Amino acid sequence: MSTGPGERAPSRAALLRVGFDDVDEARERLAELGPQAVELLAILGHAADPDTAVLQLLRVAEALDEQGPAGERAAFLDALVDDEGTAMRVLTVLGASTALGDHLIRHPEQWHELTDPSSGSTRPAAWAIREGLLLAVGADPTAAAPVADVATPEADRAAVDALRVEYRRWLLRLAARDLAHHLGVDDVAAELSDLAAGTLEAALAVARGRVGEQAAKVRLAVVALGKCGGHELNYVSDVDVVFVHEPVLDEAGEPQIGPDAALRVASRLCTQLISVCSDHTGEGTIWPVDANLRPEGRRGSLSRTLASHEGYYDRWASTWEFQALLKARPVAGDAELGRAYHEMAQGFVWRAAERDNFVPEVQAMRRRVLEHIPSRDAERQLKLGSGGLRDVEFAVQLLQLVHGRADERIRQPTTLSALAALRRGGYVGLEDGQALHDAYAFLRTLEHRMQLWQMRRIHVVPDDPEALQRLGRSMGHLRSSTEQLEKQWRHHRREVRRLHEKLFYRPLLAAVARISSEDARLSPEAAQNRLAALGYVDPAAALRHLEALTAGLSRTAAIQRTLLPVMLSWFADAPDPDAGLLGFRRISESLGATPWYLRLLRDEGEVARRLAHLLGTSRYATDLLQREPEGVRILGQDLAPLSSETLTAEMLAGVRRQDGLTAAVRTIRAIRRRELFRISAGELLEINDVDVVGAALSRLTDATLEATLTAVTAHVTRERNLVAPPTRMAIVAMGRYGGFELSYGSDADVMFVHDPVPDADPAKAASFAQAVVSELRRQLATAGTDPALEVDADLRPEGKQGPMVRTLEAYAAYYRRWSAVWEFQALLRADAVVGDEDVRRRFHELVDPLRFPAEGIGDDDVSEVRRIKARVDTERLPRGADPSTHLKLGRGGLADIEWTVQLLQMRYAGRVAALRTPRTVEALGAAAEADLVGVDDATTLVESWRLVSRVRNAVTLVRGKAGDQLPRDPRERAAVAAVMGYPVGQDALANDLLRAMRRARAVVDRVFWE
Repeated sequence: MSTGPGERAPSRAALLRVGFDDVDEARERLAELGPQAVELLAILGHAADPDTAVLQLLRVAEALDEQGPAGERAAFLDALVDDEGTAMRVLTVLGASTALGDHLIRHPEQWHELTDPSSGSTRPAAWAIREGLLLAVGADPTAAAPVADVATPEADRAAVDALRVEYRRWLLRLAARDLAHHLGVDDVAAELSDLAAGTLEAALAVARGRVGEQAAKVRLAVVALGKCGGHELNYVSDVDVVFVHEPVLDEAGEPQIGPDAALRVASRLCTQLISVCSDHTGEGTIWPVDANLRPEGRRGSLSRTLASHEGYYDRWASTWEFQALLKARPVAGDAELGRAYHEMAQGFVWRAAERDNFVPEVQAMRRRVLEHIPSRDAERQLKLGSGGLRDVEFAVQLLQLVHGRADERIRQPTTLSALAALRRGGYVGLEDGQALHDAYAFLRTLEHRMQLWQMRRIHVVPDDPEALQRLGRSMGHLRSSTEQLEKQWRHHRREVRRLHEKLFYRPLLAAVARISSEDARLSPEAAQNRLAALGYVDPAAALRHLEALTAGLSRTAAIQRTLLPVMLSWFADAPDPDAGLLGFRRISESLGATPWYLRLLRDEGEVARRLAHLLGTSRYATDLLQREPEGVRILGQDLAPLSSETLTAEMLAGVRRQDGLTAAVRTIRAIRRRELFRISAGELLEINDVDVVGAALSRLTDATLEATLTAVTAHVTRERNLVAPPTRMAIVAMGRYGGFELSYGSDADVMFVHDPVPDADPAKAASFAQAVVSELRRQLATAGTDPALEVDADLRPEGKQGPMVRTLEAYAAYYRRWSAVWEFQALLRADAVVGDEDVRRRFHELVDPLRFPAEGIGDDDVSEVRRIKARVDTERLPRGADPSTHLKLGRGGLADIEWTVQLLQMRYAGRVAALRTPRTVEALGAAAEADLVGVDDATTLVESWRLVSRVRNAVTLVRGKAGDQLPRDPRERAAVAAVMGYPVGQDALANDLLRAMRRARAVVDRVFWE
C-alpha cells in the first residue's frame, strides 16, 4: 500500500525525533500499513524500539489478513487510530518484546485482549486466572482435585499447547498494562506469581490425567519458594517448588495405599507436572519448575510426607534452607495439606537465627553467590553482583530472621512489603528504607525490561549500544537513553552498597548514641539480637564498646559514628568480631584525640579495612598494635619487608641517639616490634608468602642481633675502661634461623664465637666475650613493652654444659676430638651472619668440611641419624598430641621433611655443591636436579613444607602464641583457616593439611627410611 497523492509521508527528521534508527525502512513499513499509520507516530515515539514496533505491527496486520475474518486487518488498524489506550498497549508491547510480538503474530485474534479499557487499571483476581488456565486444559475449576482429559496423545498435546497459549494470553495482557500504564513492579510481580500458581494448578490437572485413577489416592500440595512463593516473580524465572504428599484416607480413616505406593504415585505426579511446564512444543515452553530446594536437593525424593519434611528440617537442614522457607507459600494442589506444611515450616524459620552456625552459614551463602559470578559479568550483574538485587534481598531477609522471632509484624515474604514493615517497626530508618525501596524497584523493573525482549532469563545488563538504548527508552528515558539509564543504574547500585552496610550497623549506634532521628531506633534488646546474629558472641559487651566510642558531642565521637557502621561490617566478616571491636576501642582510646588517627581511617578506606581485618583475626598483630598504636600508620604504607641493611642502619642510628645501653636496646626492640607488625600484617593481608615471611623474620633477627651486639660491645668496653675490645665476635645462626626459615614463635638459635685480637690476654678476651654474650641475651629477653627475643645457645658444643662462647680454635679442637654426627647435622644450618666479617668467614671455612664431607657420611652414621630420628619421634612428641596433625613432629610434619633433606645433604653435599645451603626448599630443588630424589617427590615435600609452615605461622598469628597443632576452639580454627585464605565457616584446611602430610610421609618413608 502506498501513500496517496494528497498525503505526505513523514519526513526523515520527524522519524528520527520519534526514535527510529532506520528511517528509510520505517517509511516503507508505515506506507505498507496504510495512511492511518502516520497517525500512530506520536505513540510509536513511546515504544522501547520504534523500528521493531512498526515491523511487528506490520506482521500482525499481515497475519490478520491471512488468518482472520474479512476486514479484521482494517478493524485492527482503525482501533489503533481511534483508541489511544489500545494503540499504546499494542505498540508498547510490540516495541519492547519480540517474543510477545511473535505470539501475537501466531495468534493475531488476541489483539482484542488489549482493547478492554479495564485492562489498563484492573488486576485480575487470582481465582479468575486459575479458572481460565484450568478451562484451557479441559479441567473443571470447581473440582476439589481437577483432572484434565488427556486420554489420547492428541488430547494430551492439545491440552499442553492450550495451556501455553492461555498462559501467554494472560502474560500479554499484563505486559501491556505494565508498559502502557506504568504498573508498580510489586503489582507486576504479584500478578506473575498468581499466573504461575494457576499454571501449576493446570499442569497438575494434566499430570493427574496422565497418571490415571491412582492419582486420586494421593493428596499432593505444591508449595512455591523463592520469588514465586514471595509473590514477586519475574517475567522469566525458574519456579522453585517443594512437593508434599499424603495418602488419601478411606471412610474408616485408613490410607487407601501404603507409604511406598503413595510415594511412587506422588513422584509420578511431580515428574509429569514438571514436564508439562518445561517441555518444548509447537507453542514453545513456559518455564522450568525447579525442585532442587527440596530436602537433600537433587539426591532427595521429589516429594515427602509432612512428617518426613518436619523430621528433615528438625535434624539435618542448613540455615540457608530455613532462609528459603521464609518465602514458602502453598500455590496448587491440596490446599489443606499446603497450609499444614506452611505452618510447620514457619515454626522452623523463626528459630533459625538461634542456631549456633547461623552467621557463618549466611555469610558462606552470600560468598558462594559472589564466587559464582563470572569475572567478565561482575560489574554488569543486575541480580548477584555487588549493589544488586540479591544484596537487598539478603539484607531484608537477615533483618527479618533476626528480629522476626519476636516481632510478627515483619514476617512478610515479599521483599518490598517486608522492607516497609521493617521501616514501620523502626528496624530501618525512614529515609534509608525509602532509598532502598526505590533502588530495588528500579533494579527489578530493569530486570523485567531485559527479560521481556526475548522472554529469556537474563540478569547481565548488556553493553551493546542498541540494546542499551532500547532498555533506556523502556525505562522512560526517551532522550539520551543510554546515558540516562547508566547514570540512574550507577546511582542505585551505589545506594544499595551503602545501605547494605548501613542497614545493619548504623541502627546499632542509634541504640547507644545521639544520632539523627531519621535513623532506625533499636531497643537495647533488639540491638543485642542483631549483634548476636552478626556473629558477636558477647553482644552486651559490644554495645558497651559502641557506647564508649560514640558517646558525647565531640568531633572524635562524630567521626567514630561515621566510621563504625562500615568498621562493624568488616569486623562481622572477620573470624572474631568481638576481638576486633575490643581491639579497635583500645587503640582508639590509646590514641585519644591524636589528629591523624581518625582522619587516616576516615579518608583512607583501605587502611580502615586492613585494620578491621587484623583486629578481628590476629591476637598477635593486635597485641603488637596495642603496645604501640601508632603502628596503624604502617597499614597505609608498603608492607614489603625491609632489608637487613636498612634495618641495621636505622637501629644503629637510634642507638647513637641514646645515652645508656638500656635505652639503646629499647630503641632496637621498638624498631623490631614495628617490623614484626609490618611482616605479620603483610602475611595476614596475603601480600607476603611463607618464604618471604621466613626470610623477613630472619633478616629482622640479623639486624636486631647486629645492632645489639654493637651496642653491648661498646657498653662493656666502656665499663671495663678499655680503649678497644680485646676480641672480635660473631654470631652463628642455627636451626630455622640459620635456614632463613624463622616463624613468629621461633627463638633465635645461635652459637657465639670470638677471636682475640693479637697480643690480647686470652683470659681477659674470654671474660670480655662472656660478658657481652650474657648482657646481649639479658637485654633482649627482658620483659617490657616490646616483644622479647630469646637467644638460645643450646646447640653449641656440649649443649647446656659447654661454654657459652668459644674461640675459633676451641671449636676446631672440639670438633676434631668429640663431636657426634648429630652436631655435624646441626652445622648444616649454621650460617655466621652477625659480627666481624673475618671471624664469620673463618668459621665457615672451619665447619664446611665437617658438615659437607667429600665422600659423605658412612653407613654407620646414616644408621645413627635414623636411630636419633626414631627417638625424636617417640620421645619428643608432647603428651596427648595427635601424631597425624602435629605440625612439627607429626608424621609428614616439618621435622620429617627437614631430617630427610639433611640426610641427603650429609650423604651427597660433598659431591653436589648446590646442596650446600642451609635452606630447606633450595636444598630440595638441588636434590631433585641431581636426581637424588624424584621431581614429584621433591615437589610433594616442598608443597607440604610450605603448607605446614604457613599453618604454623597462622596458629601463632591467631592465638598470639606459638602452637604446633590446629586449635580445637572453633573460632580460633576458623581464624586460622581465614589467615590461610580459606572461606570462614569451612573446614577444608584440616582436610588439605592431613592430605599433604600423608603424602609427605610417604616420600619420607621412601627417601629417609628407605
